[in-house]
Amino acid sequence: MQQASVTDPAPGRRPELVPDPDVEAARIAAVRRYDILDTPPDGAFDRVAAMAARLFDVPVVTVTIVDTDRIWFKAAHGLEGVAEIGRDPGLCGSAILRDDTVVIPDTLKDPVAADNPLVAGDMGVRFYAAAPIITPDGHKLGTVNVLDTRPRSITEEDTATLADLAAIVLDEMELRLSALRALRDEQARREAERRHAEAEREAREKAEQDRAAVAAFASTLQRTLLPPALPVVPGLELACHYRTASAHDVGGDFYDVFPLDGGRWAFFLGDVCGKGPEAATVTALARHTLRAAAQINADPVTVLSSLNTMLLTDVTAGRRFCTVLFGLLEPREDGGFTVTVATGGHPPAYHVRPDDSGSVWVRTVHPKGGMLVGAFPQAPFAQTTFSLTAGESLFLYTDGLIEARTTEGAMLGDDGLTGFLHQRTGPVTAASLVEDSITLLASLPDGAGDDVALLALSVPHATPDGSVAATAHTAAAPEHIGPE
Repeated sequence: MQQASVTDPAPGRRPELVPDPDVEAARIAAVRRYDILDTPPDGAFDRVAAMAARLFDVPVVTVTIVDTDRIWFKAAHGLEGVAEIGRDPGLCGSAILRDDTVVIPDTLKDPVAADNPLVAGDMGVRFYAAAPIITPDGHKLGTVNVLDTRPRSITEEDTATLADLAAIVLDEMELRLSALRALRDEQARREAERRHAEAEREAREKAEQDRAAVAAFASTLQRTLLPPALPVVPGLELACHYRTASAHDVGGDFYDVFPLDGGRWAFFLGDVCGKGPEAATVTALARHTLRAAAQINADPVTVLSSLNTMLLTDVTAGRRFCTVLFGLLEPREDGGFTVTVATGGHPPAYHVRPDDSGSVWVRTVHPKGGMLVGAFPQAPFAQTTFSLTAGESLFLYTDGLIEARTTEGAMLGDDGLTGFLHQRTGPVTAASLVEDSITLLASLPDGAGDDVALLALSVPHATPDGSVAATAHTAAAPEHIGPE
């Protein structure tokens, strides 16, 4: 996308870029689409700025959106009392006209930057780097900027990290936009119900409509806390399912599968203590922190340690904690994957495969020593590594499954689940494990008394031509069980 043209420079100055009018108009339309200008502070963007300040060891980090005539600060770490500045002249305004990350090691040696008020003024900025926030259709909304009062240089890896942070900002904006649309739809639906209740003027019908509205709101919010669909991972079959115990409370179970660099993939499944809006806040914080931390350092123990620190320091988390299994998938040259799993107080996963006797070989995956996440500042976490090869599966679940009651009134428990997996006679695939677990819950007298999240991964056998299919089975929406 051509975004700018080059003006003739004055003697001694480098060429400056001028926005293409048509491209600029489309870019401003994209900014308006995200409806983010002049919104209140948001902890997610503030956390990105704080993380960048720690990673780059700089005093000032900003997350900016470039408007028609101003640069608006969505987050400003180390820069108090500034909400916006003029666009021209502006470092951010220039940065969005370029196709890659801008790095100025010494602003006084840069002909354009030297005259900028941030450089020539009291702030005395000597180093500047910015990564554009780019939408999926190629529009640059703004930048993530790191600034220092001393000249410095950064590595190509640092530059890539800054670009990753800008991508995380865009992810947060996309999530925010999805939530806004869902809430607006919900408000419109509730208004239609209100008019209907007024027309009918019957208290009982109005109460039922309000009850339905609460359930719909909880379901809408629940969907924003879960991935809309599982990705297709080459050489792997994925399946998931999520059941909420109540139509009126947002559950604290969560899961995700997402790509990393080098063909690697990460996955996690966890359970936040409690239910309702406060648990939903922690669920969102945990999910986004795990994704962001894995992009920086995918070592599973390190990722859980980052989440532990975030839950203990972020005021929005309150005193809530969670259990988590976080795993890393690395493709093997001979097929299958090397899997590294770290635990933070979560029930064990199960590594399963058919054996020669016609039953199923079952092994628990439960590294010793992993504590609850968000409970103690120096909580230790543990991990284990194993191979997942053709015909084998990995099954993860939340404790609502093993706490379900049998016909004798006892909890299913780890032993009951192990026995169920061992006695299965069907294929050991991700889809069959999830489907059979759903059938198991349905067969119990009271089903599950708590939310249940299931995530299964399996490596299919190669087809005659040597290829391995990749499929993903995703529940369309969180399914409700239990009384209304």
